[in-house]
Amino acid sequence: MIREHTHRLRALVPAAVALSLLVAPGVASAQQDARACFDPAAPLSVEEQRLDDVLVTGGPAVGPELVRLAGFDASVRSFTDRLCATRSTRAAQQLVALAGNDLWKAAVTRAQSTQPTWDAYDDRPLYWARLHLTRALRQWTPRFTLGAADRGKLLETVDRASRGVPDVRFPAQPGVRKIVVTGFDPFQLQGSSVRRGNPAGAAALQLDGKVFDTPQGKVVVQAAVLPVLWGAFDEGVVEAVYGTALKARTTPDAFVTISQGRPGRFDVERWASRWRGGFPDNNDVSARGPVPDAAGWPQPATEFIETTLPFQKMIDAGTAPFPVQLNRSFCEWPIGSVPGTGPMSCRSDEPTPGAAAASGGGGDYLSNESMYRANRVRTGLGATAVLGGHLHTPVLGQPVDPAALTDAAFEAQRRDIVNQAVALVGVV
Repeated sequence: MIREHTHRLRALVPAAVALSLLVAPGVASAQQDARACFDPAAPLSVEEQRLDDVLVTGGPAVGPELVRLAGFDASVRSFTDRLCATRSTRAAQQLVALAGNDLWKAAVTRAQSTQPTWDAYDDRPLYWARLHLTRALRQWTPRFTLGAADRGKLLETVDRASRGVPDVRFPAQPGVRKIVVTGFDPFQLQGSSVRRGNPAGAAALQLDGKVFDTPQGKVVVQAAVLPVLWGAFDEGVVEAVYGTALKARTTPDAFVTISQGRPGRFDVERWASRWRGGFPDNNDVSARGPVPDAAGWPQPATEFIETTLPFQKMIDAGTAPFPVQLNRSFCEWPIGSVPGTGPMSCRSDEPTPGAAAASGGGGDYLSNESMYRANRVRTGLGATAVLGGHLHTPVLGQPVDPAALTDAAFEAQRRDIVNQAVALVGVV
């Protein structure tokens, strides 16, 4: 994941206007009753606050506009109407699981449609629609007692369901090769960059359920989209995707974590490291130090994990238009030093036995950690025959006009990156 500092623009929308994005006539028969279901003063996450961000003064808020353009606004309104009518924690849990799964399925269907209402390769509407759902849950004032722990569980359920996490499973199909893939949400959304997309997330939407016909037989892919949040990683979202897939009756043959990387090229990363470097996530939270364990999963304390993907086959496959290479670089804290202090030793040969990891080829952010966690649980569960590794895509730019949500060059670049990422997964 590329990291850069940008200035943030925040436009505050009056509470009644913000709430109108979520509440529409439906189950709540009167607007006053509908408004009573939500407390606009309830604290929101930083991500949810960005639903009010605009590109130009007086213009539409970016997130809600992308939701509207993709046709997800009706689903958002339906969710909030049904939430107002919910009368128990159990019913709420059923509602959020269903709504999250429906949003994920709708996003995949739209992405793979030949006649979408908005560019099919745009991953941003799913991200912003999900935040509509979590904002509604955070501001919801039910007519029954809902404790903080139960509300937190509802938030986790709708978040993971709308990412495709519980949906990663394979039917028994003898002779079919099975691959699990994850992409990522958009990130670095400050200021006019609130309109950013992430080609890794777009690739996951294109890949979910995709079947490849190869000379060696059929390949089927199941995909999910990961959050750009240290806390969600601490809570085991990566292990929930890959570990659960390995524990299922029908297990995968390969893992491919995907994220956005460097300009102009694809990298198959050789090394993932057991270190997080502290760069802020989408909630402006930083985390630095060794990658924490995820409760309930085997956690071998390996400093570096090497890819087992067929990188030379991927390089030689002739995909276009971007070059594909194996990135051999890594950094370590020299033996005898205190990890996190002093200079790192950065090379492209082999890690020193006994040295503490400082960064993998993909850096020390969540992209590196997705590879590390997925393959740590893979080796911890003894699935050494399952291939695993990370693919970094080229960087996706932004529309030239800082007030525009899209333009032809932006869409063409995203399509080129995503199509090549899809082709490279098919090679695995």
